[in-house]
Amino acid sequence: MGTVFTIDVRDPGAWGEAVREVVAWLHHVDALFSTYLPESQISRIGRQELVVESADPLVQEVLHLCEQYEAETGGNFTAHLPGGLDPSGLVKGWAIERASQVLRRHGSHNHAVNGGGDMQLAGESAPGQAWRVGITDPRDRGRVVTVVTGRDFAVATSGSYERGAHIVDPRTGHAADLVDSATVLGDGLTRVDVYATTAFVLGRDALSWLEDVPRHEGMLLIDGTQHTTAGFNEPFAGTPT
Repeated sequence: MGTVFTIDVRDPGAWGEAVREVVAWLHHVDALFSTYLPESQISRIGRQELVVESADPLVQEVLHLCEQYEAETGGNFTAHLPGGLDPSGLVKGWAIERASQVLRRHGSHNHAVNGGGDMQLAGESAPGQAWRVGITDPRDRGRVVTVVTGRDFAVATSGSYERGAHIVDPRTGHAADLVDSATVLGDGLTRVDVYATTAFVLGRDALSWLEDVPRHEGMLLIDGTQHTTAGFNEPFAGTPT
């Protein structure tokens, strides 16, 4: 998926088999959804060589979710961009959330799955200790602007961290540039990743939108200054996904 993944299991025991299953899952997702692989099903659908109805059920599921979130966000999130079909704004978060569920099925209640800074965090980092996640400044990768804490939660940040100006504003067809970055907290990374992308597109309007979304908090970085929803700086107590 063009980034680095880490799997950090904090439960005692041997987790090699579970981690191998997670790695296999992530490679399978990449093979299906990569817009960089010409033989991926997403690439084939984009070239009209494959119809959605004949695609892998996972592809159908993801594209259906994209349609749902497009409707929910009033079109500010979409998989249909000027360059063609690209569900990347949802796929990574969805894949990581599913990876966490794989670990839970194997009996892990305390772990973190991190894909390029977007994380699904289960349980605690250590007995009695919440997870702590640093949010870096996209203009200065050596600067941590804030630390979010919590248990059983997800965090995603959208900005020009790894891929440059790659998030397209569906309203203009051009790269979104209203804020430096947008960070969202919530229970599950599928929705949180979508909301972070949407918040980056909306810019300052994202905070009032997020204030009305239950169990989600957000932060915008604008010229290096933090702007947050009311509960962003409080420890997040999530619900296991």
